[in-house]
Amino acid sequence: MSNSFTNLRLSKNNLESYIVRSEIFKAVANTASFFSGTLLDSGCGSMPYKKLILSNSAVTNYTGLDIDSSLNYEDIQPDYLWDGKIMPFIDASFDVVISTEVLEHVSDPDAYLAEVKRVLKPGGMFFFTVPFLMSLHEVPHDYYRYTPFALEMIFKRNGFADIKIKAMGGYHAAMAQMLGLWVNMYLWGKKKKIMRVIAKPIIAYLYKNDKAPANFKKSTMIVGLSGTVVKPIL
Repeated sequence: MSNSFTNLRLSKNNLESYIVRSEIFKAVANTASFFSGTLLDSGCGSMPYKKLILSNSAVTNYTGLDIDSSLNYEDIQPDYLWDGKIMPFIDASFDVVISTEVLEHVSDPDAYLAEVKRVLKPGGMFFFTVPFLMSLHEVPHDYYRYTPFALEMIFKRNGFADIKIKAMGGYHAAMAQMLGLWVNMYLWGKKKKIMRVIAKPIIAYLYKNDKAPANFKKSTMIVGLSGTVVKPIL
C-alpha cells in the first residue's frame, strides 16, 4: 500500500494536500530523533509515520490509538480504540505521545490534553501538528484552527512545560496551499483539468522558494503549526 503521507511527489491529484503533508513530514522527521522508549500515536489513523519514526528514533514500542468512530482505513487498524473520554492505559504508560492533525478535531482540548498528560511519564514529551490553512474536513468534527498563542495558552493551562511551537510553511507555501485547494477542491470539469496543468508548476515554484517564519509577529502567515511540550517532573 503506497503511503501518500511520506512518499511525497507533487501531482495533479494532490495539489490540495502536497504542501501540508510535506510540512508535517518535515516536522515529524526533524523531531523523531528526540523520541525514545514507548510511543503512543493518538489519533493514529493509518499510522503513516510509524515506519519513519521507528527508523529514525530510539522508540522501542509504537502503539496506535484512535477513536472508535474514526474513519475506515480498510486493512490498517489501530492497536487500541477509545471513546474519546478515557484512554485505555494506566497512568504514566508512555515516554512520548504524538498527535498529528488531531487537535482541531477535539471538541474539548483541555479534556484531551488531560488524558495525554495522564498517560505520559513524568518528563515525557507530547508532539503535535495542527493545520492553519485547510478547508473543512471530517465534518462535522472539524472544530478549531489554532494560533500559536492559543496553543501556548492551552498548554500552560494544562500544566505542560518547555513549550516549543514552530511554523509550518510561510507566505509562499500558504499561497501554494490555497491555490491547490481552490483547484482540486472547488473547481470541476474542464476548468479543473486546465487549472491543474497551470497550477502545478506555480505550486512547485512557490514551495521551492518558501521560508517558514522564525517567529510569530503581526501579519505572519503560516500553513500550520508543530511543536513539543513536556510533562513536568514533580
